[in-house]
Amino acid sequence: MSFYPPSLVNLIKQLSKLPGIGEKTAERLALHILRGSVKDAQALAESISEAKETVRLCSVCYGLADSDPCHICRDATRDQDVVCVVEQGTDMVALEKSGAFKGRYHVLQGCLSPMNGVGPDNLRIRELVERLKKEKIKEVVVATGTSVEGESTANYLRQVLEGSGVKITRIASGVPIGGDLKYTDALTLKRALDSRHCL
Repeated sequence: MSFYPPSLVNLIKQLSKLPGIGEKTAERLALHILRGSVKDAQALAESISEAKETVRLCSVCYGLADSDPCHICRDATRDQDVVCVVEQGTDMVALEKSGAFKGRYHVLQGCLSPMNGVGPDNLRIRELVERLKKEKIKEVVVATGTSVEGESTANYLRQVLEGSGVKITRIASGVPIGGDLKYTDALTLKRALDSRHCL
């Protein structure tokens, strides 16, 4: 890349630090930015700067927010009795996009992963326990992923929250809509059968 001007080399280098962006993709993105207008490049730079300056974690749910508490935690029309526990803010966004959940959230900021040095103290589990003591929550919906780490986190949460007087539920998992049984793995099929319900 030494044949590019130093400022372009630096832009490529900075873009390649983003997750999932290799050197070739970073190069394409940098060249795309250069082909665009100065106004577009400035708007991109300003939006990055603004997001970095204004977006923070909500002090209630630990989701991404530009106000504290976030708009979901402030929304009195949401079901105040139910809290959905997710791994990341992106999981919260996915649930919100579905329109299926009308309660509030608690974002753990990850999942248990001893191999990666992530234990209970690295997550927002203590804050969840404190929240249950302060708020009148009747149900905690555990919506962690179905990976080994997600399942471990769900089981750990069940152990920690047992005896709190709060109903603890787990989102169902199984065959996706439009899924073909012959292509579905055995564990997913088992979970689908275990979670079956009357029609």
